[in-house]
Amino acid sequence: MRYASVICSVLVTCGVVLPAFAQPGDHEQPGVEVIHLWPGIAPGSAGYDQVETYDAREDRGKRIGRVTGVSKPTLTVYRPTSASDTGTGIVICPGGGYGGLAIDHEGHVFAEWFAQRGVVAAVLKYRHGGGQHQQPVPLSDAQRALRIMRSRADQWQLKEDRIGIAGFSAGGHLASSAGTRFDAGDASAEDPIERESCRANFMVLVYPVITMQDEFTHNGSKKNLLGSNPSEALMTYYSNELHVSAETGPTFLTHAADDHAVPVQNALRFYEALCKHGVPADLHIYASGGHGYGMFRGDRPVDQWPNLLEAWLQERELIP
Repeated sequence: MRYASVICSVLVTCGVVLPAFAQPGDHEQPGVEVIHLWPGIAPGSAGYDQVETYDAREDRGKRIGRVTGVSKPTLTVYRPTSASDTGTGIVICPGGGYGGLAIDHEGHVFAEWFAQRGVVAAVLKYRHGGGQHQQPVPLSDAQRALRIMRSRADQWQLKEDRIGIAGFSAGGHLASSAGTRFDAGDASAEDPIERESCRANFMVLVYPVITMQDEFTHNGSKKNLLGSNPSEALMTYYSNELHVSAETGPTFLTHAADDHAVPVQNALRFYEALCKHGVPADLHIYASGGHGYGMFRGDRPVDQWPNLLEAWLQERELIP
């Protein structure tokens, strides 16, 4: 595939061939539930001394909120009205280079969008920042979030084969890590949540970091996740295009060709791997849009990507 030749907007479709309390950055409002991922101190966070903070700035009239210093990861769950409930659920991983979380326009706003369409959407406030919270800590949070979603299937009226994961930028790396590394759960686990599967039945990846190799990686995400001098084996393990299988869930990808932060080759490589393994995938590439547009809904072509996602969800019968 000649990656450098992608210079205009394209649509490519690959068919099948082959206990709760709020923390900073959480939304406290009626109908929204905040759930701790782990009881007590989260595994890997003993002795962590950073204070969680939430800061916000304005961009194009929209709030850009960023959370840092997370040691108590949570799921903020948005549920639709019972009349619009579809039985579909999704975990949302905001981006932020594994150094923080763009919790609003890549998290809560997206969750509200899903809830309006009958989907139970949970924003994952995962641990990040490197050091004590480098790999495998973020992935353990994402896998735990998927297990929690399944453990609440009856309570939230979810169908266990319709639970997906979404992510933006580094959150897309986390989502695709969880989407390619999963298990059926440990039937002998004392914790009933750990008995649940952490497989994502589908993925939504928006300008995702995918590879941890060569010039196409995002160096900030790589350093925060893998450390300053990762081994070749570690970079290979976290290059998610190398871990797609026929069991990977159907995937929606979107990216901008002029993204200078996370090169579009990340999405292209993952799409190519999905096709190689016969996994249904849609890839939408826009000529312009840059990086980090999230759920800003302006009048540029790139701002319309949620409309294409909605059509994809309908096509896969995840929403009516």
